[in-house]
Order: sequence, then C-alpha cells, then structure tokens
Amino acid sequence: MRFVLVLVAPRDKFLLSPVMVQRVRVAIAGGEPIWLARDEAAEIPCMVEPPGELIGACLDGAPIDAFCVRSRGRRKAVLVADMDSTIVAAETLDEVAVEAGIGERVAAITRRSMAGEIDFADALRERVALIDGLDLTALERVWRRTVFTPGARELVATMRAHGAMTALVSGGFTYFTERVAAELGFDVHRANRLLDDGSRLTGKVAEPVLDRDSKRAILHEMAAKRGVRLGAAMAVGDGANDLAMLADAGMGIAFHAKPIVTALAKLRVDHADLRALLFAQGYPASMFRG
Repeated sequence: MRFVLVLVAPRDKFLLSPVMVQRVRVAIAGGEPIWLARDEAAEIPCMVEPPGELIGACLDGAPIDAFCVRSRGRRKAVLVADMDSTIVAAETLDEVAVEAGIGERVAAITRRSMAGEIDFADALRERVALIDGLDLTALERVWRRTVFTPGARELVATMRAHGAMTALVSGGFTYFTERVAAELGFDVHRANRLLDDGSRLTGKVAEPVLDRDSKRAILHEMAAKRGVRLGAAMAVGDGANDLAMLADAGMGIAFHAKPIVTALAKLRVDHADLRALLFAQGYPASMFRG
C-alpha cells in the first residue's frame, strides 16, 4: 500500500473506537487497521489518498485527527519545532507583556502577526519596544509558569532515541528556548535575543530578526547537517511564520494552528496532542520514550 491513513483521538477526552476505525476502513477500501495505541490511535493502509470529505463523513463530527502520509520514509531523521503555542502552551512574549501590565495590548499584535496580517519582524520589534524597562526578573517568573504541551517530551525523546536530530526554532527568545531545549533534550535551539542593560530590558531585539525565512533556512541547515534530504525532515508549528518550513519539510504538520496555516498545510493536528506526530511516523505507543 502506498499510503497510510492515521486516525488519532485526543487522549483522555475521546475514545477512538474499533467501530469507527472499521467504518473508515470500509469507506476508503483500506487494508487491515493497525492499532498504535488502544483507544487513541490507529492506522489504515490504502492505495490512494482518500478525500477529506469522505473521512469527515465517516467520523461524523467526532474530534478525531485524520491525516494521510506516504507509507515509505515515514520515520523522519530531523525534527524542527516551533516553540510558542507548539512545544509550550503559551506565547512567551505575551506572558512577558503580562508582567509589564500590557498583556492584551501585546497579545493583540501577536494574534495579527501569527495570522499573517502584519510583517512578523516589524511586529516583533513593536512588541519588544513596549516592554522597554521591564526588570529581568520578570523573565524568570514567566519561565516558572511555562507549561509544556502534552506529548512534547515524548516527541523529542522518542525521535532522538531513534537517531533523529531535533531543533527548537522560535521567533521568540533565546532566554526561553535555551531552557526549553535543556529540559526536553533538543539538540539545537535558535531564537531571537532580547537586549538588556544588565538589569532591565532595553526595548530592543538583536538583529537580524529570526523570521519565517530564517526558520526555513534552519530546516535546510539541519537536514544538511544530518546528511538527509528535506523529505526526511519533519516540521511543526502553528503560526504564519512557520508556513515556509512546513511547506519545505517532508512532513510539515500544522499543530492547533491559526486559520491561515490550517488552510495551507496538508497535514494538521486540530484535536490531539504532540504524540500525534509520532503516530504519523508509525511509532506505536509502546516505543515512546520520555
């Protein structure tokens, strides 16, 4: 079979039933289903990519993620992951702005930037200027309340255990990517650098700004370092500045993404957590690490 249709339910919120999987299998004339995790994930081999409308009709509105991938070369040798609202649950710059008492003002700019309505680099400079003078201890307070997205630790640990190179690439800041990378085990982290005078932020970010083109370039760099083609790379993100790297990766996945990203990304996870990226590669839960 040339393709595999992967079905994933959100853990502990909805059960993927054998009846539902069988209904999809019959509709797409697929092969025998393989369960990757009981009640959570299954895959169905198929000869052609089934229409999304057909799968949607079979699922009847259930919160199940369904995506079709090629059966060959599923397990990727490179992972490039966005940080904010992907590997961690929040937008860290917005959380820093909360410390400065202007959380909603900055969050409104973030939303427009992530939706692709305004230039990312200009929006970043504007938001950083608004937190000029903020005490550096605020960054530590934000870090202490930062929460990892469910499945993030398993995603990184499992892919590394099977030889993949993992990179955390963010339009956010090195203060946070350094800590996230150390905690989760990413091999590489890249982000923007906030400038300070030793005690307070100066309202400036080091140039050049790491933007969508930078993320795409880093994806290419990581694949070259690992000695593989882009087809052997996976990228995941949620915002407009992730679109270029998602398009170039062999498996680019929009994760709980903004509308502009879900409209353009071929593969998307709207309901499940980051474990879905491992199921997409054919890893059963029994092989997960972390």
